[in-house]
Amino acid sequence: MSEASLKSITVGNGPAERRIAVRLREGQAPGVVWLGGFKSDMQGTKAVALDEWAARTGRACLRFDYSGHGESGGAFTDGTIGRWLEDSVAVFESFATGPQIVVGSSMGGWMALLLARELRRRAASGAKLRGSLAGMVLVAPAPDFTDWGFSADEKMYLLQHGRLERPNPYGPAPTVYTRRFWQSGEANRLMFGEIAITCPVRFLQGQKDVDVPWHRTCRLAEMLASSDVQTWLVKDGDHRLSRDTDVALLIRAVEDVLP
Repeated sequence: MSEASLKSITVGNGPAERRIAVRLREGQAPGVVWLGGFKSDMQGTKAVALDEWAARTGRACLRFDYSGHGESGGAFTDGTIGRWLEDSVAVFESFATGPQIVVGSSMGGWMALLLARELRRRAASGAKLRGSLAGMVLVAPAPDFTDWGFSADEKMYLLQHGRLERPNPYGPAPTVYTRRFWQSGEANRLMFGEIAITCPVRFLQGQKDVDVPWHRTCRLAEMLASSDVQTWLVKDGDHRLSRDTDVALLIRAVEDVLP
């Protein structure tokens, strides 16, 4: 199986400039665009499985690391929802051609919804986009988690001290949140009314997910404008949904939304 091409793009200006690492597999459309989660990278189980599926089926596949993640430049603690959205839009506009299935995991689900909103805004302003949104697959999506994922005491601590550390269940180093990250998340909240997504959408959600309660995903599904929305619950599934059976379900969901 051939390797995807390693590319890069520079995003931002001055002190905010950073190099974003991209892996692009050429192929037919619709292609697949992977949006990873918070502190995840494009070499994770689900991302690599999607790329391998794309190689087998002759599909295009686009993966990248947000700034401060994986192979990309920049410091993780400089990252915000707004900055990572800027990374996502720049990569999509530079490398995505034709219709795309956007696959977002956890925070990547939030990023996918924000990306769709930004693409819609640009199209409405008359911008000519090379890529378009043909479908979405969201795995344990976490939009607005800066709101519901923090207690009132934690929010106050962040505002007062500018930095909050939590134990990380997925690694030895604590997870660091900054005031700027939290404020950016609050400025990009989505779950307060209808979300103007009109393409086919599939949700994959574990019912034993301790990070994203499954009922939040069901609520999110109700808020999408599209009538072609399905929520697939995995009764014994956790947040990662990275077991072989989970990955097979992910591929099946991608195939299900292909035009």
